[in-house]
Amino acid sequence: MDLAGKRILVVGGAGFIGSNVVDRLLKTEVAEVIIYDSLVRGALRNLADASSDSRLTILDDQPDIRDLDRLTEAMAGIDGVFNLAAIGIVASNESPEDAFTINVTGNWNVFRAAAACGVQKVVHSSSASVYGQPQIVPMTEEHPYNNRTLYGANKIAAEHLLLACGELDPLEWVALRYFNVYGPRQDSKGAYTSVLHKVLDRLEAGEPPVIFGDGSQMMDFVHVTDVARANVRAMEADAPSGFFNVCSGTGTTIREVVAMLSDLTGIRIEPVYREAAIPANLVTKRIGGPEKSAELLSFSTGVSLEDGLRSLVEWRERSRATATTGS
Repeated sequence: MDLAGKRILVVGGAGFIGSNVVDRLLKTEVAEVIIYDSLVRGALRNLADASSDSRLTILDDQPDIRDLDRLTEAMAGIDGVFNLAAIGIVASNESPEDAFTINVTGNWNVFRAAAACGVQKVVHSSSASVYGQPQIVPMTEEHPYNNRTLYGANKIAAEHLLLACGELDPLEWVALRYFNVYGPRQDSKGAYTSVLHKVLDRLEAGEPPVIFGDGSQMMDFVHVTDVARANVRAMEADAPSGFFNVCSGTGTTIREVVAMLSDLTGIRIEPVYREAAIPANLVTKRIGGPEKSAELLSFSTGVSLEDGLRSLVEWRERSRATATTGS
C-alpha cells in the first residue's frame, strides 16, 4: 500500500510500540493518523513529540477495543489499521479474564470491524511467545506452536482468528511476531525485558546486578524503532498475507547484556549470581529467523544492541531529569 494520502488507524497507538509506530508513520506522506487507545497501558506522554503534527488525531473518549460499535465507527473511511492492543505476559497471569477479553475477543473485534468497513489492510502485532520452548534454533515462521503460557495461548488464538477473518472477507493482513522488544518508553514490568531495567536500577543504586542461574539465558533483542519500521514496511509491502518474525537473528546472553549496561553507564560493579527456580514455561533461549521478513517485507534490523541499550540508558536519564524538574 502506498501510504501517501491514506488515513491510518493505530489501535493501541499511545503504548510503547504503538507510539513508536506513530512516530514512524508521521515520517511518511500519510494524510491522517488516528489513535484509538483506552490509555489503560498507553500514555499521552508517549505522543508528546507526535502531537505537534497536525495530521495526528487522538480520539479523546479513550475507546476500548471491546466496544465493537465504537471500533466500527472509528474505522469508517480508514485505509489501513495497525493493531497493537494487548495485555502482556505478566498482566495476563494477574488478570486472566481481562487478558482473554482484550487479547482474543477485542482483537477479533478489530479484525471484524476492519473487514466490515472495507479497510484495505491490517498489520497485527503478534509475538514470538506463540513458539514457546524452541524445538529448532533459530525459530522460523514454520516452527510449531509450543507455547505453555496464557499470553501465548491468546496470541495463537488471535492469529487463527485473523487467518479465518481473511478467509471470510477480502481483507489483506500481516501478523508480526515480535521477539524481545526494548527501548525508550518501555514498560519496566515485562516478563523478559524487565531484566534491563532491573540491572540499571541496581547499578544506579550502587548495588551489584543480580543474575539468576548462570546467565546463559539467551534472547533476540530488537529495538523498538526497528519494530516500528517493520510495522510500516509490512503495511507498505506487496506481500501475501501471513506471519512474519521481527527479530535480529542474533542471540545475546544475560551475562553479555549486564556487561554492556555496565560499560554504557560507566558503573562497573561485578554481578552476583543466585539460584532461582525458573518457571518451565519461561523461554530461556529465544532466537528468531529473519529471512522471510527480509525477503518479502524488505525488513531487517538496523539498530545494534549497543546503540539500542545506549538509547534506553539515555531515555531513563531524560525521564528522571524531567520528573525532577517537573517540566
